[in-house]
Amino acid sequence: MYLNEIKDNPGARDKFKKLGRGIGSTKGKTAGKGHKGQSARSGTPMNGFEGGQTPIYRRLPKRGFNSHRPPVYTLTLEKLEIILSNGLTLTTDQEITLEVLQEQKIVPQIYKKVKLVDTVDKPGIKANLNIHGASKSVYEKITKAGGKITTKS
Repeated sequence: MYLNEIKDNPGARDKFKKLGRGIGSTKGKTAGKGHKGQSARSGTPMNGFEGGQTPIYRRLPKRGFNSHRPPVYTLTLEKLEIILSNGLTLTTDQEITLEVLQEQKIVPQIYKKVKLVDTVDKPGIKANLNIHGASKSVYEKITKAGGKITTKS
């Protein structure tokens, strides 16, 4: 088999109607575009254009779904464990909240919520957390290790 031998299955492609090939072809002279006007010319901006009049999509009021949820920062259990293990900024005995994480420059200021998620299969850490959410596996690991998670909405 060679590349020049590859063919489409019969009926896979519609045959293109050649335009502007004389009156007998039914698409001759104006090639199905009618006479003169903007739509007969090439490169016409037809979609939504109303000849200089304000288009309908700008005249009508906008309604419907518009979500303005605050962004949620996802903190992994592995990253939290690294932060707590070096002991420079946070310790395991203090309560860890969003405000504390933002003060220590762990979570950027634009985030209004923190969720703790699990990425690796390791045992949990003993920590006292007061955050907005945690996955089920994180909750189980931390409570098993002797820590506590309090969630707020």
